Amino acid sequence: MTKRNLFPLFFLILASLFTIPVNGKDSPGVTKEALGNQNGKEVYVFTLTNKAGNILKLTNFGAKIVRIEVPDKDGNRDNVTMAGETFETITKGDLFGGAVVGRFANRIGNAKFTLDGVEYKLPVNNKPNTLHGGPGGWYSRVWEAEIPAGKKNCVKFAYDSPDMEEGFPGNVHVEVLYTWSDKNEIIIDYSATTDKKTVINVTNHAYFNLHGAGKGYIHDHILTLYAPSYTPTDPTKIPTGEIRSVKDTPFDFTIPHAVSEKLGTNYDNAVVNGYDHNFVLDPKAKLAAHVYDPQTGRVMDVITDQPAIQFYSGSGMPRQQDPAAKPTVTRSGFALETQHYPDSPNHPEFPSTVLNPGEKFKSRTIYRFSVQK
Repeated sequence: MTKRNLFPLFFLILASLFTIPVNGKDSPGVTKEALGNQNGKEVYVFTLTNKAGNILKLTNFGAKIVRIEVPDKDGNRDNVTMAGETFETITKGDLFGGAVVGRFANRIGNAKFTLDGVEYKLPVNNKPNTLHGGPGGWYSRVWEAEIPAGKKNCVKFAYDSPDMEEGFPGNVHVEVLYTWSDKNEIIIDYSATTDKKTVINVTNHAYFNLHGAGKGYIHDHILTLYAPSYTPTDPTKIPTGEIRSVKDTPFDFTIPHAVSEKLGTNYDNAVVNGYDHNFVLDPKAKLAAHVYDPQTGRVMDVITDQPAIQFYSGSGMPRQQDPAAKPTVTRSGFALETQHYPDSPNHPEFPSTVLNPGEKFKSRTIYRFSVQK
């Protein structure tokens, strides 16, 4: 064999070390690419391609979503989630974006809670509170990854959270199964078990822009929330305990309107400059949220079995740290995080987030993409 023939063969072998196609019989539509090593563990990106050729990319760092490529009303595909795909962006950029957050998503007031008479003190990372499980939450961990045999377009991530990690009791085993359906649905199945009584609240923290990532603001997105009430908060975003009707408030998205329509409104002795609030869902509604972009015709529906959803309008969006990407700015993305109420361990009147030994926490959330012409 000549040197000329060996040259392309060398690169073919080299490429196979980094991009590993999965056996089509076992897991059709999934490929796996090694990005680098983080704290002694390999970080991968998984690419899931459905029947229509639309793409979902995931990584085992934080079990996060890094790309969602779906068409607009004219059939043009674009990425609609705000996350980077490089090793540096994934491990050093905004850690929340696209990640599975826990052990307790959202905030716990004054970084402590009491369970069966025992007070558990947590690290402060959102003064004076704990946010998304603390500075070493699940979003910052390298998860084990598996491509389940016999299932189409699926990746399963698993993590063993040790007893007293970030101050939370119990050894917790958590699994997250992502499925990318031929209907352009991201189906997220969560499950968890514990060997000691603990609390758990888990969600995905993806940011979305239906114009396309880095393509302007989300002010004009038309939002419907199937939520008749919300939980007012103190100045540190901890619920007061009240569950208040959204009627006649700037928080009423039961009637669809643009995200920015009521910004600047004076309400409850303050100006509403943005949304970062927990909305209590109507348990009888089929959807939790519906988002429509009039510019591209893209639609995103959220379906969940959780009792609430956090709508974040991106007022404090971090700047994109991937040099090849356009910088993100305030309100260039939004989040719809399905969840239990913030600070639930300190509010016995809220739906319980307690998980006991012998029980299994299970939950499903679906982000479904379509177009409206």
